[in-house]
Amino acid sequence: MNIAVLVNLRARKGTEGIGGLVRRLLPRARVALTRSVDEARDWISDHLRHDPPNLLLAGGGDGTITGLLNELRMQGVALPAIGVLPLGTGNAWARVTGAPRPSVALKQIAALGERLPPLRPFSLVRVDGKVAPFAGTGWDAEMIQDFKNQLAAAGPLKSQQAGLRGYLTAMFTRTVPRHLFGEGNPQVSVYNVGEPALTMDAHGAVQPIPHGGPGALLYRGPAGVAGAATTPEWGFGFKAFPFAQAVPHRLSVRVYGAGVMEATRNMFRLWRGEHPLPHMHDFFVQRLRMDFDREVPFQMGGDVLGMRRSIEFDLAEENVQLVDWHRVSRMVAV
Repeated sequence: MNIAVLVNLRARKGTEGIGGLVRRLLPRARVALTRSVDEARDWISDHLRHDPPNLLLAGGGDGTITGLLNELRMQGVALPAIGVLPLGTGNAWARVTGAPRPSVALKQIAALGERLPPLRPFSLVRVDGKVAPFAGTGWDAEMIQDFKNQLAAAGPLKSQQAGLRGYLTAMFTRTVPRHLFGEGNPQVSVYNVGEPALTMDAHGAVQPIPHGGPGALLYRGPAGVAGAATTPEWGFGFKAFPFAQAVPHRLSVRVYGAGVMEATRNMFRLWRGEHPLPHMHDFFVQRLRMDFDREVPFQMGGDVLGMRRSIEFDLAEENVQLVDWHRVSRMVAV
């Protein structure tokens, strides 16, 4: 196999030791240890653009993988198969594909020799030409930024504010209080701008939406969280989009209209992806636009990209093939 490996040293568990392990177990692989988007961009340009790998192992979180996908697309590099090495914080794609800890994953790839590992296709959400496994607005985007601000202020206690505990601390000390004493949820109008929209009924069956064709208003009301995804998890096992992939060639779109206190009371039900839930609205679309009554924070793949008043989501033409670590583990014992 033609293997390339990128390790994001700024990821939560990204270390030069991982790079050393890669070089020992996969001596023919092209390896990059990066600390910035610019370094990753230069590595792609100098080492991958003219000789694309057929397997790219990406060590980091969902933001690392999303950034790699978009850099490859921008430079015209055909998307290789990607194996996620879970070095990030939420690790949504790593969890969905069953990625083991990086040392085990690297040993499994080495044990395959020249064989390409089993792959699993994933569609992608596209917004403004960029792609990701999930994207959205509301409390999730705010919590990501609050978590990053909290880490920046933690100083020597930074390690104690990382991971799930850090996210929950940011949520309960920053995000939730802001909404309790702030102006409440924004109002959103959700329009279908693609093929006729579908929904999920209370019994878990996919149903067409009457008069849900192009131009249809699918929802108008409050939105604590509103987004689209092609993968069920948002990170940490939180099944924010439990019906992603239930309908092939469609985005899973959710709008949650409850207030922050009700969301907090239902946190574990939301986490498990229970259905139905009051004020939760599910749609399956190819393209959709959300118009808000004020600017809202927007994130793609776990990276906050600023404020938006209107967002158009659509299903990207290309898929990405991810290593199916569940199947790899059954093939290789290490």
